[in-house]
Amino acid sequence: MAQSQPWIGFNFQWIVSWEPNRSPDPADLKALDFLAKHGFNFVRIPTDYRFWTKDYEYLKPDERVFEHIDGYLKECQERGLHMSLNMHRVPGYCINRPDIEKHNLWQDEVAQQGLAYQWANFAQRYAGVPGSELSFDLINEPPDIGQFGMTRDVHQSVIRRVVQSIRSIDPQRPVIIDGLEGGHIAVPELADLDVIHATRGYQPMPVSHQGASWWDGWKGYDAVYPGGDWWGHPWDRDALIEWYRPWRDVEAQGRTIHIGEFGCYNMTPQDVALRWLGDLSSVWREFGWGWGMWNFEGPFGIINHGREGARIETIDGYQVDRDMFELFKP
Repeated sequence: MAQSQPWIGFNFQWIVSWEPNRSPDPADLKALDFLAKHGFNFVRIPTDYRFWTKDYEYLKPDERVFEHIDGYLKECQERGLHMSLNMHRVPGYCINRPDIEKHNLWQDEVAQQGLAYQWANFAQRYAGVPGSELSFDLINEPPDIGQFGMTRDVHQSVIRRVVQSIRSIDPQRPVIIDGLEGGHIAVPELADLDVIHATRGYQPMPVSHQGASWWDGWKGYDAVYPGGDWWGHPWDRDALIEWYRPWRDVEAQGRTIHIGEFGCYNMTPQDVALRWLGDLSSVWREFGWGWGMWNFEGPFGIINHGREGARIETIDGYQVDRDMFELFKP
């Protein structure tokens, strides 16, 4: 399922939450205006099924919540932005705090049925929306192989079931599937499906996540680029190209590749961040791939990230890292 042009934009943490009983915020029109004005064409919306599901009754969604999504989609459509609707937390799984789920997506039929049902519900609701305006990103960042009982066969079975539930209603809907192990590992066994394959731009992780409180794998590694020593070798532009080779192999089978998330936490020195992000941008442009930065504003974004040493300029009312903005604008 090819795109007419690469999708380039940002993730917005609009309807995803680790807080109970939170209501959706209004669409951030200022941010959407900024994207449209500067030529971006892509908005990924990570969502949390708990906004519309109570007490794990997966087959009884509160469709009043979907009116908020309708409104966000309308604002994107009016600005010529493609909206990718992503389930960041699905019935039985989330890469963040999976322990709070009642069921296990990779083992429990009730969760698998619930996921397929909820995507079918979205397919029915948005069946008349052109694929150029809306895509479905099924499951954010499946786990490591073997974790929670997830195997390649189990993952493949779940994905095929959900894709079928959508395509039986809306055959032309663009569908996005993330790679395994947090989105990093390609899934060539699903290259026969007409879907977009999404990976990540976080390697080497000690550069992208230096100082992160929620992941301690960076400890003992300096944020060095080019160079360093992650997984037994230094990293540079050539190493990045080699890292994405399995994804190029999937692409060679006729599938579009997209970078669903990437970014650099603000504890990484600015000069290191810019060298690394500059090579990522260069490689992706060479490949013709699109991307969605995680996210627009905050410690991983181009706005108010708080990293020392950045060249900050006021652009359309935002405090923008000018150098980072130049790297990733269309």
